[in-house]
Amino acid sequence: MKKLVFITLTLMGLSAVAQERMTPELLWKLGRVSTVGVSKDGKDIIYRVSTPNMAGNELKSKLYTIPINGGRAKEIKDYKGLLNDKNVSPNGKYILTHKEVKTAKVYGKDHYPELEKSTVQVYDALDYRHWDTWNDGTSNHVGYYPVKNKSNFIDIMRGEPYDSPQKPFGGDEDYIWSPDGNYIIYVSKKKAGTDYATSTNTDIYEYNINNNVTKNLTESNKGYDTQPAFSPKGDLSWLQMKRDGYEADKNDIIVRHKGTDINLTAQWDGTVDSFTWSEDGKKVYFLAAVDGTRQLFQVNFPGLTKIAVRVEQITSGNFDVNSIITFKKNKIIVTRGDFNHASEIYSYDFKKEDWTQITKVNDDVYSSIALSNTEKRFVTTTDGKKMLVWVIYPPNFDPNKKYPTLLYCEGGPQSALTQFYSFRWNFQVMAANDYIIVAPNRRGMPGHGVAWNEAISRNWGGQVMDDYLSAIDNVAKEPYVDNERLGAVGASFGGYSVFYLAGIHNNRFKTFIAHDGVFNLKSMYGTTEEVFFTNWDNGGAYWEKNNKYAQQTYDKFNPINYVQNWNTPILIFQGDKDFRVPIGQGQEAFQAAQLLGVKSRFIVFPDENHWVLKPQNGLVWQREFFKWLKETL
Repeated sequence: MKKLVFITLTLMGLSAVAQERMTPELLWKLGRVSTVGVSKDGKDIIYRVSTPNMAGNELKSKLYTIPINGGRAKEIKDYKGLLNDKNVSPNGKYILTHKEVKTAKVYGKDHYPELEKSTVQVYDALDYRHWDTWNDGTSNHVGYYPVKNKSNFIDIMRGEPYDSPQKPFGGDEDYIWSPDGNYIIYVSKKKAGTDYATSTNTDIYEYNINNNVTKNLTESNKGYDTQPAFSPKGDLSWLQMKRDGYEADKNDIIVRHKGTDINLTAQWDGTVDSFTWSEDGKKVYFLAAVDGTRQLFQVNFPGLTKIAVRVEQITSGNFDVNSIITFKKNKIIVTRGDFNHASEIYSYDFKKEDWTQITKVNDDVYSSIALSNTEKRFVTTTDGKKMLVWVIYPPNFDPNKKYPTLLYCEGGPQSALTQFYSFRWNFQVMAANDYIIVAPNRRGMPGHGVAWNEAISRNWGGQVMDDYLSAIDNVAKEPYVDNERLGAVGASFGGYSVFYLAGIHNNRFKTFIAHDGVFNLKSMYGTTEEVFFTNWDNGGAYWEKNNKYAQQTYDKFNPINYVQNWNTPILIFQGDKDFRVPIGQGQEAFQAAQLLGVKSRFIVFPDENHWVLKPQNGLVWQREFFKWLKETL
């Protein structure tokens, strides 16, 4: 069977011998497609293409329309008047929006107005900074204004020190009108300070515009309640996680029907990313990770009848369905991508069960380069489980050669490792530089059942590390893998994994690369901003001496406890504005490596957060990544 696989891979590669390969420079010229919406008449899709401008160190965007059934794209200046605006009230009288409102004193001049040039910031509780921004005493507040009087903003949260949309990533998906226009439904975590930093308890609120009364609709649930939406028949629905403090809990679709909350996905062994109602209100379509990909599912809505709830997977293949846009007769319009292709807009025909590509923003680029080939294999773990592992091969792969090989460690730790297309951790570029990539769906990833997903909590340095080593050891047995040239790379939890493996790998690897990784679990606990995350995943605080989970984490699973074993070159990337994994983590790791005499390099991005977003910084990241591999592997 293996011989057949490699004959196929080789033949596929021969057709691309004369083609170019993907490079970091070419990667940072690709257009990035994002959808804006569907035209009022339902005939066209409005979308945005953002393209890096290296000279200006920014992304420049253009707007386009394209027929929903495919055809020629047309550039437009703006989309005003082309779309139905969900933020316009059903009666057309009001516009729903949000703005920042000052709700707390933070600056020196807030406390002492006569000292207006002071730069002091004063905090009495946590949540003093979040993601990449210091708390300046303002909160996002939902409100509305009359269509003809924009200046008359009515703040429905009335001075509360809470956010809606939720910071840092929330937008207008966090609030909607009720179908009758009498209520505003919005998401908020009505906690402040230390309580905010230690909880995930967002709720869905209902504000009555006629009597100004606000009601908590999900008060009994203590975890996340998000993504409110009304069905075509007027039932409120949303996504719900049950446990407070657990940001990666099973995400279920809830429908409030005739006063009863119905959990449509309770018996399904997975977690929902996002959902959309069918046009007739009889089904809910949703996206979820499954078997190393992200696919489209459907679940029927039986109401209060005795009809069984059935979850069905609609699409399958080695690709990711990234978002649902709309429906058109027997078709659904989505965005789709894979390891070799950035997202484009596609339609899927339910009856024919086939795909049609609508936008082709980057087709000319991809047609001129040799694409990498991927293999889905299953590896037996040390505890007897079958683990899916993606193996990505260089273009024009030759099984008679030997290739340096990289173990890719995914972040999260409970992020799905699917057929994603990253503009930083890009497998296509890595493979084009003649590296084989081994990307295991190790413990902690959604798409393989809830138990597999949860197995990493309070166990960061346990079975997951054996999973990594099982994956690389399995692939390293192949004759085309150069066992003298193995590396391990990753970011966030993947960076933690690199730091941890550096102390226990028993000389398997010849080089390491970590980006914004956790190095010292104790100092991480003392400096990260969303403390609910470290409370849950670490099992508690490091000072809780009678807490067996916490003590196991800080004593057994802390990379600093194995740093004396470091003997392998390591490159450390770090964003200075990363408050999730603060810069001290990278500094501590680099300082240890230098004082131990280990070849190491520290690359700091002063104006980047947990990601690298600016084009020139992104290109420097790519060049330094491959420069390091060339030096050490």
